[in-house]
Amino acid sequence: MTEVYTHKAQYYETDQMGIIHHSNYIRWMEEARMNYLSSVGFPMERIEAEGIVSPVVSVNCKYKKVCRLNELIDIAIKVKEYNGIKLVLEYEMFEQTSGELRTVAGSEHCFTNKAGMLVNVKKVFPELDAALRATLEALEVTDNK
Repeated sequence: MTEVYTHKAQYYETDQMGIIHHSNYIRWMEEARMNYLSSVGFPMERIEAEGIVSPVVSVNCKYKKVCRLNELIDIAIKVKEYNGIKLVLEYEMFEQTSGELRTVAGSEHCFTNKAGMLVNVKKVFPELDAALRATLEALEVTDNK
């Protein structure tokens, strides 16, 4: 399953060259991740209420072409890997009107308790684990067609 989130490029996100500053793509990834979690029934507030946080372990971006002010950017997000402790997400950012690929990115997250100790989501929040696994399995079925 691939979830799509749309972001409208804002003036404050541009740099002196009139293009979206590279740091903003990371923010857009975070917006897409929060939207994805909400779409599967687990907004971050619900996860944190269970005593779980999900820090970013790594992030990467490959900028194919710049984004500009007022463009609508569709951010396709999918679960690439999940094992209960680690979550790897993949993002593709497309300009909405043309469908042109602008950026390919990824982020890796772990799950910890509020003291910073790693936790296995399968054990501490089985409902979230089931939702993440279902998303990954749906993607695997789609990819194997």
